[in-house]
Amino acid sequence: MSSKQKLIVIVGPTASGKSKLAVTLAQKIGGEIISADSRQIYKGLNIGSGKITKKEMRGVLHHCLSVANPKKVFTALDFKKCAQKATTMIYHSSKIPIIVGGTGFYIDAALGRVKLGGVPPNRMLRKKLTGKSAAELLKMLKKIDPKRAKIIEQKNPRRLIRAIEIAAWKEKSHFVDFAGFASTQPRGPLGGREESKINKIAIIWLGIKRPPEELKKRIRTRLFRRLPGIVREVKKLRHGGLSWKRLYDLGLEYRYTSLYLRSKLDYKLMTTQLQTATWHYAKRQMTYFKKNKEIRWISLGKSVRFLSNF
Repeated sequence: MSSKQKLIVIVGPTASGKSKLAVTLAQKIGGEIISADSRQIYKGLNIGSGKITKKEMRGVLHHCLSVANPKKVFTALDFKKCAQKATTMIYHSSKIPIIVGGTGFYIDAALGRVKLGGVPPNRMLRKKLTGKSAAELLKMLKKIDPKRAKIIEQKNPRRLIRAIEIAAWKEKSHFVDFAGFASTQPRGPLGGREESKINKIAIIWLGIKRPPEELKKRIRTRLFRRLPGIVREVKKLRHGGLSWKRLYDLGLEYRYTSLYLRSKLDYKLMTTQLQTATWHYAKRQMTYFKKNKEIRWISLGKSVRFLSNF
């Protein structure tokens, strides 16, 4: 790779306007977009995930969208492979890759900023943790990885169990965990091949920020506009064979809508709780992104002026 190759990353909380900015920038500089969203990767998760439409793409090629079966778990390591393959293809087309999304952990994984290393599953640990509530799992995670506990989706048992598994594995090569049994999974260094490639790329980080009250309003407006379609989408996914448990694990919109369809929440309560949960999620996203001091934060109102000087 040439040392002059560029890669642009656009981040920000949900409903901040990342996709629109990315498309405008891609049209201006000759770029293609890599979506970094943990749910938009799945086929059929369109309205609930806020997936960009064909019309909204405005002719800009998008990668890592609708490539996975929602019945199967798509990991950060899977995304890393998808993003790196897409990046190579974009460079070969003499275009500039633009990674855009709100799943910060996926982005850091793709760029080698976090070491995944293919942490092996610990079946004994998973067996011990399965059946515990999200609150119990979160309490456990806080003990061994408090930083991850602050930004993770805190009501998703599957994600919490995996985070505990990774954190415990990284703690040391032989440890006795809080569940009361030993793990002998060996630790091993991550090869530096991908990292050496990343070091030859000039990464430009951009972040979209909005005042809290404005972002809250955008979240609320978008939710009320999309909610009837989300309900229809969840019904379709359920009819297509997705279990209620899987729908619950696929993120906020699918979780609360599935509870509504199972008569565990009425429509008004579903809407209220989903709106609140989405706002809390947006705050966790910003907590994660603020750790990255390379991000240049811009308000969307100033983005047109910014793009004219890009």
